[in-house]
Parts: sequence; C-alpha cells; structure tokens
Amino acid sequence: MRFRSAAVAALRGLALAVFSLAGSIVLIVLTVVSGVLMVTGVGAFTTPWVLQGVRWFANVRRALAAEWCGVRIPAAYRPFPADLRTGATGQIEKLGHLGKDPATWRDLRWLCVDMTAGFLTALLPAAFFLYPVEGYAIALGLWRVLPDAGIYWYGFVHLTGPLSALAAALLGTVLLAIALRFNPLLLRAHFLLTRALLAPAERDLRQRVDELTRTRHDAVDTSAAELRRIERDLHDGAQARLVAVGMSLGTVEALMEKDPVRAKELLARARSDSADALAELRDLVRGIHPPVLAERGLADAVRALALRMPVRVEVAVDLPGRPPASVETAAYFAISETLTNAVKHSGAERIRLDVGHRDRVLRISVTDDGRGGADPRGSGLTGIERRLGTFDGVLAISSPAGGPTLVTMEIPCALSSPKTSSSSGTA
Repeated sequence: MRFRSAAVAALRGLALAVFSLAGSIVLIVLTVVSGVLMVTGVGAFTTPWVLQGVRWFANVRRALAAEWCGVRIPAAYRPFPADLRTGATGQIEKLGHLGKDPATWRDLRWLCVDMTAGFLTALLPAAFFLYPVEGYAIALGLWRVLPDAGIYWYGFVHLTGPLSALAAALLGTVLLAIALRFNPLLLRAHFLLTRALLAPAERDLRQRVDELTRTRHDAVDTSAAELRRIERDLHDGAQARLVAVGMSLGTVEALMEKDPVRAKELLARARSDSADALAELRDLVRGIHPPVLAERGLADAVRALALRMPVRVEVAVDLPGRPPASVETAAYFAISETLTNAVKHSGAERIRLDVGHRDRVLRISVTDDGRGGADPRGSGLTGIERRLGTFDGVLAISSPAGGPTLVTMEIPCALSSPKTSSSSGTA
C-alpha cells in the first residue's frame, strides 16, 4: 500500500514539475511581452487574455490540490461587472478590473515561485522514488562500465569498485525508504506552498472585515436617519392635520346650535383634513415598506413603481423565486432611488430596468438614454451603495458624457422558492 501511494505521488509530482515549469515559463513570457506592448496600445487588448490564462492555470492547480491532497485553496477573485461591454471597450474595462484585483497580483507572484521552488518541491517525490533505480543498477554491474567513462558519482558516492557500488545500492535503499514514507507528504508540501502564495492574505481579509464593519455602521446610521425622517413626517404632516381635525370638531360642537352653516363648513374642512392625513399616512407607510412588495414580490413592486414614473420605463424581471424580505426591500428602494435620479438629472426620455438572478446573485441594471455624466460620488448614488453594502452588494456606474448611463447593482442572495416568476412590460 505504501509502495503504491509513493509511486502515485512520484508520478503526480513528475507531471506537476513538467506542468509547472513549462506553463509558468510560457505565461511569464507572455505577460512580459504583453506588458511591453502596452506602450503601443496592443497590450491593452492582449493582457486581459494573458491574465485570464494565468487565472486558468492557477485554478487548475487549485483543482489538483483539492483532488490529490485535499488542500483547499480559495480563489477569491472579484467577479466581473455585469455591465461589462464587448469589443475593444470591454477589453479595456476588463484590463482595469483585473489590474485592481489583488488576486491577479497574487497569481503573478505565484508564477515566479512556481517555476523555481514549486518545480523543485513537485520533483522531489519523483526523485526519491526513481533515483534508487540507478543505485540498484550500479550494484548489479553497471559500476563495471561507468568508471571507464571517467569519474562518476551517485549522490555523494564516488564509484570506484564493488564496495562503492554496494554503497550506491545502500543509498538508493535509503532514498526509497524516504519515498515510501514521505512521498505523499512531499506532494502535499508542494500544494501547501501553492496555497501560501495563492490564498488571500490575512491583511486582505482584515480589510474585508473592516469594509463590512463600515457598511454595517452605515446601515445603522441610515436606519436611525430613516426613523428620524418618519418621526418628522408624522409630526409635521399627519399629526398636525389630525390635531386640526380635532380642533375643528370641537368648534363644530360649540357652533352646532348657534351657527349651523358655519358648523357645516368646519365639518367639510375636517373631512378634507382627515382625507389628507390618511393620504399622508399611506404615503409614509409606502415609503417604509410598500404593501405590494410584501404581498406580490419584487417583480410586481418594481412594475408598479415604473408606472408612477413620468417617463417611459421598460421593465424586465426574471426571478425564479423570491429573495429574502430584507434584500427585496433594499433592492426596491435602490431601484426607486436610481429611477428617481434618472428622471431628475439625466433628461432621459426612456429607461430600461432589468432584474434577474444567476449564480446566487440578484442582478439589477438601469439604463437611460439621457445626457450621461452621472457623478458616482453624488449623495443619491452613495446612499444606494451604502444600502447595498449592508448585504455585501456592489454598485457599478458607467455614465460617459453624452450618455447612455448604465447603473448595475448586485446583491448576493438565495431565492426562497423554486417557482418561476417572470414578467416584463413597459410603463
């Protein structure tokens, strides 16, 4: 059993050594050449392909590490934006995304090590297992031929006669014993070295934790501000109208017998104030959590939202189920704010809203044909980014001068129901 596992580790190590040396050299040369071509502009188009090749090469090593030695190496690549364009512009955007991803630089650093230390650590199991064959061949008579060719060494044994040939056999036996005992561990050491270079650094993880902590604090601040807004709206709106209604009814009670005409006028005003108070309460409740969102889900809620917009809004929703209620609420208000910004600031005549779910991510895109030039640092877009950040979501904006503007939002989530809910329409 040990012999079989040592042999398997040796063959795998030999394959890895060849694979790592050849693949790393080719990819490093391509990366350098593509980087040099950046000065001519050609590299901007070739570099994304080369870096994706490096990423594929690293993912193959991750798969082998998990399958052969049970070593899990997290990928931690940032996903490409959903609004990534095609053609030359898309290649440039892809290059920028890859350049900002720390995992890209980890992959390149690993390539340099993989062709040196990685090659040696992969070769060790094969060397310990196969090198003893030469020692046994020397002991069986090869030593009679080799000295005639000049000075010959097997390891640290200088071959001069039968005794040195026996020493070579003993050295080969020691190496084989090491292979039988340690070959699987040596192969695992190669993958542990790979993991040390490819896995996210603790600093990156701390930065991620800090970012999540900040977004949670932003969410708490946003919730507190929302509560203050609700309190202010109640105090200045519905509460004031209800107080006026109470005062009017008190006056009506006093004038009922003395001045019936005046009393009827006050009753009519009280009825109007109560209707206005009810409308404000309904608007307030809708601002907290729209009833249609709770009752019918995100698809119908965004369609109803689009109907209230003063410009034409095309809506396409494809959700095989419903996201969690908190995600639905965040997505709804993010869409509402984005549509409102498009109507107010872009001068658009047509807006396109797409909502879908794929790879456990809720994806939302809002495109308008307005003048473009949206400021990502604007308070509205910053508020949307904070809202999405609460759920580890991201916001991407493409708004060149002259338009069009594309706002993409992604929120990681699972859907709660397997039923299909697809809808599309125009408001």
